[in-house]
Amino acid sequence: MPDETVHESRKSRSRQALATYFRRIARALGRGEPVPVDDAGTVTVDPAAEQEVEVELEREDGTVHFEVEMEWPEAEGQIDDEAAASKATFELYADSADEWRWRLRHDNGNIIADGGEGYSDKRDAESGIESVQRNAPGAHVIDASRDEETPEEGGSDATFELFRDKADEYRWRLRHDNGNIIADGGQGYASKQKAKQGLNSVKSNAPGAAIEEPGDDEALDDEEEEEEE
Repeated sequence: MPDETVHESRKSRSRQALATYFRRIARALGRGEPVPVDDAGTVTVDPAAEQEVEVELEREDGTVHFEVEMEWPEAEGQIDDEAAASKATFELYADSADEWRWRLRHDNGNIIADGGEGYSDKRDAESGIESVQRNAPGAHVIDASRDEETPEEGGSDATFELFRDKADEYRWRLRHDNGNIIADGGQGYASKQKAKQGLNSVKSNAPGAAIEEPGDDEALDDEEEEEEE
C-alpha cells in the first residue's frame, strides 16, 4: 500500500514538558499499553514486541537534530487514529454570581475536579483549564501531610499534593509552581488510596477532555446540588 503520514506535529517544548512526553511513552511501553502519539492521546500506536530502533544525532547548518526512530512490520502492530481521548468533559459555566467556573465531569456523571474559584473573565477560566490539561498528566504526586518534597527531575510545572483535612479525610490539590492551586478534587476520601485514584483519573482524562458549556439552567441546578451536599 502507498506511504501514508498518519500523524505529524511540530511545536516548541520545554525540557520539562519533553521529559513528561517521553515519560508517558515509556510508561505505556513498559505496561504493554498503546502508546500515545499526540498530547491528547487521540492517536495511539501499539508497537510490535520488538522493534528496530535508530538513534541519530547530527549537525546541519548550525542546527542540531536528535532523532529516535522505531520501525516494525505493520502487521505486527496496530495504529488507532480515532482513539478515545478522554472519559470526561470540561464544563465551562457562569455561576449565580456571574463568575466563570469550570469542572471536569466523568462520563459516569461524577465531578472529578474543579477550579475551586470563579473568574470575572471567561478567558481566565479557559486558561485555567488549559493549565490543568497541560500539567496534570506529568505532575509528580507528593504527600504534603508528611512534608514530602517535589522531586527536582521530571514532572511538569505543577504538583499533586495529597493532604488531610480537618475531618481527617484525604484530599488532593494540583498546585502550580507559582504557588497557585489550579485544581482540586472537591471532596474528601477515607483513604489515601482512594484520593490517589481520584487524581489519577484526572491525570488520564484531563489532557484530551472536550470543553463544553452546559445550559444556564443546568449549570445552576448542578451548583445548587453541590451546595446542598
